[in-house]
Amino acid sequence: MSDFDIIRRRAEQRKGGADALNAMLPAMPDHEALRALPDDRILSQMTRRIFYSGFVHKVIDNKWPGFEEAFDGFDPAALNIAPDEYWHDLTSDDRIVRNGAKIMSVRANAAFVRELANEAGSAGAFFADWPPEDHIGLLEVLTKRGSRLSGGTGQYFLRGIGRDCFIMTRDVLACLRDAGVPLSPSGTGKKDQQLIQQTFNRWAQETGLPLAYLSRICGLSIDAPRE
Repeated sequence: MSDFDIIRRRAEQRKGGADALNAMLPAMPDHEALRALPDDRILSQMTRRIFYSGFVHKVIDNKWPGFEEAFDGFDPAALNIAPDEYWHDLTSDDRIVRNGAKIMSVRANAAFVRELANEAGSAGAFFADWPPEDHIGLLEVLTKRGSRLSGGTGQYFLRGIGRDCFIMTRDVLACLRDAGVPLSPSGTGKKDQQLIQQTFNRWAQETGLPLAYLSRICGLSIDAPRE
């Protein structure tokens, strides 16, 4: 068996069999649907993920209709020309969570989404057409050009818009180490990321599975040590 066959069998044993494991897998990535996703929905998903960080998700979800209203439906063109006073007023707007730094990230990311749309026709097309074998490179784009989209925030944003991707959770890193991938203790260095990408690329070629499935199965196959 290949190393991923071993990982999948272990995940099946831990989760109650093949059918139970399959039920835990995310939706099949649909890059055609992603390509058609309007820019305002891209910015909305970015913002939701940014506000999730450090907050109970249910709090953000319950207030989300207010977010949509306060941020004018997340229309990047409108937000790009909104005056300073608009953004200042949002810091006291009780329809949203009044975190100044995160509110200003929406302003920066509206410009970012517009840049991607100018480059690729739409932000959805930019994300859909990025080569899957260079997922690490796409995460770097989010980190360098976006605002507050590094780490897990950027990874879960991509998963949320339907982009096929792996997510580097602690359990996934533990799975990779168990499979013999020589990651550093943090697992976050540039060499680590290259090794992770190479491993997922190989598994994708061997199995024909999308990165999202490989990542979830890997994470379900093992529990990382908890400090």
